[in-house]
Amino acid sequence: MIFLQLFWVYVKIGLFNFGGGYAMLSLIQDEVVDKHGWISMQEFTDIVAVSQMTPGPIGINSATYVGYTCVLNAGYPLPVAVLGSCLATLSVCLPSFVLIWIIVHYFTRFRQNRYVASAFLGLRPATVGLIASAALLLLNSENFIDYKSFLIFGFAFLLTWKVKLHPILTILAAGVSGLLLYG
Repeated sequence: MIFLQLFWVYVKIGLFNFGGGYAMLSLIQDEVVDKHGWISMQEFTDIVAVSQMTPGPIGINSATYVGYTCVLNAGYPLPVAVLGSCLATLSVCLPSFVLIWIIVHYFTRFRQNRYVASAFLGLRPATVGLIASAALLLLNSENFIDYKSFLIFGFAFLLTWKVKLHPILTILAAGVSGLLLYG
């Protein structure tokens, strides 16, 4: 039953996602943490952090990790959990694939239509709001931000902005800073 629920949840998330992976994080959190309780808020926060560091879109990466964790937490063995990660990943991508295929097929006819242009203009501020809500959902009691976190943030920001350090090296430097400060 978990597989059918996982499929349906991620098809809904994929269908109502506008603005990319960061915008879908609040939808994922609402479904898998709040409504279904498949994972804890701490697990979700860890999944978001790992999804940000791994190559690829954060929404798809987080779907992969959530699918794996949900099925594993439901008591299934490791190979079945891998199937859960594959199912969640495919489910979140399926609506976008189908919709883009349909849009590309018909968009050339309607691209100059003022209603279509207005709809796309209306989606822009909504996208900014969804991304902002994703940032705010990570500010909770389980993600207490202390002065050490601000130091690491400032250090990483300066390394990226002023020194132009490669993002992977910045992530490694932040990890080393975390070990030194929280060690």
